[in-house]
Amino acid sequence: MTNPLSILSFTTVSLDPADFEPVDAAKVIEGTPRQAFRVTYTSASGDFCTGIYACTAGKWRVSYSEDEFCTLTKGTVRLTNAAGDTQEFKAPDSFLIPSGFAGTWEAVGDVQKNFVIYEKTD
Repeated sequence: MTNPLSILSFTTVSLDPADFEPVDAAKVIEGTPRQAFRVTYTSASGDFCTGIYACTAGKWRVSYSEDEFCTLTKGTVRLTNAAGDTQEFKAPDSFLIPSGFAGTWEAVGDVQKNFVIYEKTD
């Protein structure tokens, strides 16, 4: 656990090949994507966290109950909403995925991002 009074640097966080697991097969549309993440900070209330995420190429269904701010540090992603509207982001783009977003996440090759998530807890 990080000292709550220290500043967190995303550049010191890494993922190992052993951290990667397959994306839930029921959600996969294309490819055989694998993903890994590491949470680097969680607030005392549990409704806010930060970390890094990486995945390999593929396309799968997503549904967000949280608000997520992302900065790509590697690769390209295409997000398509339920209406079929697609947006593409390339490193070092930053973007926000709002709570309630449903559609697909497509990793065009290997992808890595820093993330900040807020999910209201009751």
